[in-house]
Amino acid sequence: MTLHFLREVERLKRMLLDEATMVEEGLQKALKALYDNNMQLAAEVKNSDHKIDQKEIEIEEEALKILALHQPVASDLRFIISVIKINNDLERIGDLTANIAARTIDIINLPHLNVPGNIVEMADTVLLMLKESLDALINLNVKLAAKVCVDDEKVDLLHKKTFNYVKEKVQTAPQNIDFFLMLMGISRYLERIADHSTNIAEDVVYMVEGKISRHRQN
Repeated sequence: MTLHFLREVERLKRMLLDEATMVEEGLQKALKALYDNNMQLAAEVKNSDHKIDQKEIEIEEEALKILALHQPVASDLRFIISVIKINNDLERIGDLTANIAARTIDIINLPHLNVPGNIVEMADTVLLMLKESLDALINLNVKLAAKVCVDDEKVDLLHKKTFNYVKEKVQTAPQNIDFFLMLMGISRYLERIADHSTNIAEDVVYMVEGKISRHRQN
């Protein structure tokens, strides 16, 4: 491929990594806001989602331009395709993070109750999954990508535990039903972020090995 193509690919990589940094930092801030009952931080995360949306559009336009102008093949084509898919997953994680921030604002406006351990454990696991999926992307580390896919099962189990916890609490403490329903929403958003992090990890495998690992059988 030409030097011009290589420069455009490097620029695309930098754009994607910038977006990934924005998304990871946003989730970190959203969870800190939840744990600390920080209204200002939650509002900051909620109101900054448009920056990720704009970045997603820019990356997609750049990737499509490279496809049209250079018509890459083999590993170069896999890279561009993977960037387009990962870009979409990052934007969705940004949306879900903004949803967590919005629910946090709602929770802060309710009588104070502590966030249960299941949610904290789930959030920590999801944040690690996102970090490791991005590390796998940066380093093209298939082994780390595979670990992310395995951790998704742990998040699914924690999400089920949260559902059962909320179901019980709605019956035993109905006066706090709004709080528990907000928690259920946050648990769902975290579960979806884990799914998108898994998608990113699977796209790393595709990028490196050319293997499509989605819809794998257990």
